[in-house]
Amino acid sequence: MNALRGQVGGEISVEMDAAPGIDLTKILAEMREQYESLADKNRRDAEQWFFSKTEELNREVAINTEQLQSGKSEITELRRTIQSLEIDLQSQLSTKAALEGTLADTEARYGTQLAQLQGLITSVEEQLAELRCDMERQNHEYRVLLDVKCRLEQEIATYRRLLEGEDAQYVAGLQLGGCVGR
Repeated sequence: MNALRGQVGGEISVEMDAAPGIDLTKILAEMREQYESLADKNRRDAEQWFFSKTEELNREVAINTEQLQSGKSEITELRRTIQSLEIDLQSQLSTKAALEGTLADTEARYGTQLAQLQGLITSVEEQLAELRCDMERQNHEYRVLLDVKCRLEQEIATYRRLLEGEDAQYVAGLQLGGCVGR
């Protein structure tokens, strides 16, 4: 253009037919508005999601806290029950030990009494055995004496008959027969 200007030498006016200029500011403003609206929507969605999740977690925490408190109460009650049962158990064990001691004392006392009674029974059995022996001896002596008595009575009877004059053969027959009939 400078070369043309130099040749023509004068003034040149150049007019250009150009399309109207694009308003970049307006386009940028619209894009900014779209991005801001999209960011706002995303922020609201994120907040809503966050609040819903937080609310859900709070509900779960409340439920879990309630369950925890219930569990703690139940554990406390179970501990009390266990302590009560342990006290009862100790009481029962003490009672059992006392009863076992009493039983052992009673068994020892009755064992001693039984031993004494067994000694008495043994002594009485020995006395009975002695009495039996004495009775058998006395019975034997009685039979011997009875036999002697029988013989003496026979002899007396024989002497009486002899004195009374009875037959001597009869006397001999009695002496041979003895006291068998009596």
